[in-house]
Amino acid sequence: MSDPDRTDPRPLTGEPLALDLLNTRWGKGSAARDLLTGTDGLAVWLGANGLDARFTADEATLRHTLRARDALREAVEGTSGEGAAAVDAVLAHGRIRATLTADGPGERPEFDDASWGPAWLAARDYLLLLGTAPDRIRRCAHEACTLHFLDTSRNGTRRWCSMASCGNRAKASRHYARTKDA
Repeated sequence: MSDPDRTDPRPLTGEPLALDLLNTRWGKGSAARDLLTGTDGLAVWLGANGLDARFTADEATLRHTLRARDALREAVEGTSGEGAAAVDAVLAHGRIRATLTADGPGERPEFDDASWGPAWLAARDYLLLLGTAPDRIRRCAHEACTLHFLDTSRNGTRRWCSMASCGNRAKASRHYARTKDA
């Protein structure tokens, strides 16, 4: 796949890394879509998150990234115990190393194997989200949508992944129901 062909087809991008990884699987109409069906899609995801210079889009990285996505989905949507164990299994492949740089104290992630890097970073990002705003991790309220987002609205009442798509569909559906009954 050439660089011009590496456009990100997902309807929602720019979320924190953990949620962005969850959003590599989405629905379009009644058809399920998955960006991570091969290394080309992985390259798109790595590029969208600024990880393409650090990690290679190969089969091992894809396998580990899919494992992290499944673990995160289980943690966000399933039971907390099973999800925690799955995320922990991904986190077992790396660690944070404290460093001292010219700018002061810092941290650097280290991995057992570089192919675990993107998966580990996504799992670590989920821990950071849980530590700062666990109640702001949301799934879109539209019944047909599978996307997740971090609610950064001031009052914490965001319901839709996108007001332009899911929010508008919900409003149109309610309007149709009201006019049909009238």
